[in-house]
Amino acid sequence: MLILGQDDVADLLDTDALIDALAAAMADLSAGRAVVPARTGAALPGHPATMLVDMPAYVPSTRALISKLVSVFPGNAGGPDPVRQGVMLVFDPDTGAPAALMDATWITAARTGACSALSTRLLAREDASVLAVLGTGPQARAHALAAVRVRPIREIRVAGRDHTRSSAFAQEIAREPATTGTAVRATASYQEAVEGADVVCAATYADEPVVRRPWIAPGTHITSVGYNPRGRELDDATVTDALLFVESRSAALSAVPPNRDLADPIDSGLITPGHVRAELGELVAGTAAGRGNDAQITLYKSVGVAVQDAAAAALVLAAARERGVGRKVSL
Repeated sequence: MLILGQDDVADLLDTDALIDALAAAMADLSAGRAVVPARTGAALPGHPATMLVDMPAYVPSTRALISKLVSVFPGNAGGPDPVRQGVMLVFDPDTGAPAALMDATWITAARTGACSALSTRLLAREDASVLAVLGTGPQARAHALAAVRVRPIREIRVAGRDHTRSSAFAQEIAREPATTGTAVRATASYQEAVEGADVVCAATYADEPVVRRPWIAPGTHITSVGYNPRGRELDDATVTDALLFVESRSAALSAVPPNRDLADPIDSGLITPGHVRAELGELVAGTAAGRGNDAQITLYKSVGVAVQDAAAAALVLAAARERGVGRKVSL
């Protein structure tokens, strides 16, 4: 069995290949070909933290068989430890033997950003060139570096709770090879970042909406991956006015724990489950329609599904074997 740490995973995982692999995995999921049991979780009594058990997943397009464990500790926000940390076990689909144990913290951020980029490739206007990134953590970084691969982004606006941190984050993003030739700047507010943007990527731990309908221009594509049990990343009007797309209807509408960006509008009667226009996999397969015109607002609300982890893990393992990376151990 190979042991692969976070540095190994970061070096081995190619974002362009991941976006393509996720397209196939999402199509497998929507067509019912993937095997993805319901996710379960264990909340820590008296502590705003959860241990999530992303049950075993099998993705035919990559023959990936995995199981993932991830902890969600919101109190880590702003500190040295990520809010989400995890490990991934990859199994041989022919024998069931454990093939690899790898860090899942990097994979979780990378696959989430890459799937948002996939939604951008499927739903954003072809001429989308201004990107707003809301948040300054690992998820925000992954989103910035993935979105520029699918649209001709010429400007990236960064906004967070702390302007000093936003400025440092913007400088970090500007130094990345993927953003060469792209203007990157920190804004003074979420509103300044969102107004006039063509693509808005929200990756925050906000308890008050950082995406509000009056700020959103016609034709904007929004991706939202943030989760806070005490609040929302999107306001009601954004959710109700946008064409809504998800990874999986069942996962989005029955998320454990519930994602309030969708659960609250449903509970208050503003939308029904039928407000979900399509799953990403249906768009990939061509069995559902996406954007109808350049004025429509499109929204991809992510809760995360295990097929994304499986697709990423398969790429990491294949690259590790090809390049001879990782430490081999016997159980």
